[in-house]
Amino acid sequence: QVQLVESGGGLVQAGGSLRLSCAASGRTFSSYVMGWFRQAPGKEREFVAGIAKSGGSTRYADSVKGRFTISRDNAKSMVYLQMNSLKPEDTAVYYCAVTPRYYSVRVSSQFYDYWGQGTQVTVSS
Repeated sequence: QVQLVESGGGLVQAGGSLRLSCAASGRTFSSYVMGWFRQAPGKEREFVAGIAKSGGSTRYADSVKGRFTISRDNAKSMVYLQMNSLKPEDTAVYYCAVTPRYYSVRVSSQFYDYWGQGTQVTVSS
């Protein structure tokens, strides 16, 4: 069983930055592929970014490439999402997710087994 707790969401003006954090339980955090997803009202949950176990491989949605950076600290069992140049269309609930079953980042939510409760990000224009 893995528990995930996100933090760092909030209200920010367009062009601003936020850093999301996700704290994970479990003694084998370093063996998990981690992902960030988001869901806006009336829309499906979508992949934002993912990072492989070692942190050496990352993957991003086209909509956030060059603006968002995912990173992890295996010693602290933490994963982060640095979000810069935020846009109103980035407004959503952001979720941290874990998949212990795969070695590479997956973009589909169906591959992720554990989810956090989400943190709201609101970008005003």
